[in-house]
Amino acid sequence: MPQGIHLSQRLTQSLVLAPQLQQSLALLQAPTLELKALVEQELQQNPVLEEMAPAEGEPQEKDDRELETPAEASDPTEPATDLDFDPAAEKSAGEPVDDFDAEFERLAQLDQEWRDHFAQTNLPVRTSAEEEEKRQFMFDSLVAETSLQELLLEQVRESSLSPDELRTAEMLIGNIDEYGYLKATVEELAGSTGLTTDQIVGVLKVIQTFEPAGVAARDLRECLLLQLERLGQQSTLEYRIVNEFMEALGKRRIPEIARGTGQSVDEVQEALARIARLEPRPGRAYLPDNDQYILPEVFVRKSGDDYVVTTNNEHIPHLRISNTYKDLMAQRGNSAEVRNYIREKIRAGKFLIKSLHQRQQTILNIAREIVNRQRDFMAKGVPALKPLTMVQVAQVVGVHETTVSRAVSGKYMETPQGIFEMKYFFTAGIQTASGDGMSNTSVKDMIADIFKAEDSAKPLSDQEVVRMLKEKGIVIARRTVAKYRTELNILPSNLRKVY
Repeated sequence: MPQGIHLSQRLTQSLVLAPQLQQSLALLQAPTLELKALVEQELQQNPVLEEMAPAEGEPQEKDDRELETPAEASDPTEPATDLDFDPAAEKSAGEPVDDFDAEFERLAQLDQEWRDHFAQTNLPVRTSAEEEEKRQFMFDSLVAETSLQELLLEQVRESSLSPDELRTAEMLIGNIDEYGYLKATVEELAGSTGLTTDQIVGVLKVIQTFEPAGVAARDLRECLLLQLERLGQQSTLEYRIVNEFMEALGKRRIPEIARGTGQSVDEVQEALARIARLEPRPGRAYLPDNDQYILPEVFVRKSGDDYVVTTNNEHIPHLRISNTYKDLMAQRGNSAEVRNYIREKIRAGKFLIKSLHQRQQTILNIAREIVNRQRDFMAKGVPALKPLTMVQVAQVVGVHETTVSRAVSGKYMETPQGIFEMKYFFTAGIQTASGDGMSNTSVKDMIADIFKAEDSAKPLSDQEVVRMLKEKGIVIARRTVAKYRTELNILPSNLRKVY
């Protein structure tokens, strides 16, 4: 078989997004705080951009309808034609390359539109110096929480362990997970360290006396037993149940536990209630705070019989092109290289300002259509949520479905019913007996209410829930009820039964 180098040709197609289009998509998809970071990055990279403080005496409220222009319905994924900057094309059109009067005139008009857009909400555009100082003081006052491992190491150092035992204890703590459980077996640790199992178990017993109670357990059973021992309840029914009937406890086989312990069902249930007050994850209290602070992108306020939709512009910098660079361009002594550099930076800044404006308008238009379609929800809450698809909204707004998806991704809306992710309002639905559509979210909420009202001694089966929904004109399959029940973190009927 001959060997060597062979040349071949292959024809392929690929879609490559222009850098400006990529930037426009990134701005559209970014939540408020991420958007602020992106804009601040552009401010650092583009010297012709500057942040403009809100003008004094500027009106804080404005009718949203004054902001509507034919350009608002344009798709952010498609840059406007006036943003396609080609110097060669401009030359051929007879426009002087260094004539910025027309461009700055358009920028001034755009700046006024941008200013009006920021003025549509009662919220201030930017915080005052005093507010910024208070906010910084709050951040500076925050103290990092102690982790579980740090807490255990502090207790180890205060113990009477020998230097060798201290090293073993540090090794054991390194193998304790965030919930407080020892993840490696004693045999595995002995094999990797050269220590005997007795040496490791001896140090492990010491760590198990530390706070929090139940820490360094190897399984749930040991964790609960350690907590009961800490409370001095070794001779109680709870201790016996955990020690001898852990499998039956997990499956809530209460009659079986009652027969095995020789106690009544009521006594067993009382013991189980006390066991339920123990902490199955001792390290839970020392988990890092992963709470995410939500900034609503859109506000919905009821005004008479109507709902007013406004965007949150508090954290979005208000940009403009610095006049310093316009004056610099007017100087004839600058080289062509300098003038071309400034020209490109101005055009990039103009595109960014236009993209920000377009982003806000797109989100505003989508939010208005959501509110228009979900007026019953705004008044009555989740049970009145109607089926809605992104295609339906895209057709009204005049953009592509993918644009709607990007615009609502990671965005939140503050409504009279609370704060909801904008994607929450897009949900499939089912047809009721009356012919009306009902969202899956509303059905799930109804199922949750049904289970909440059930008799704990006679918990409802999934099939019984199907029958109850059918009586209300809602026909769904049993497997669908089971799916929604699982999503609601509701146990099966046999595990919910109280004897």
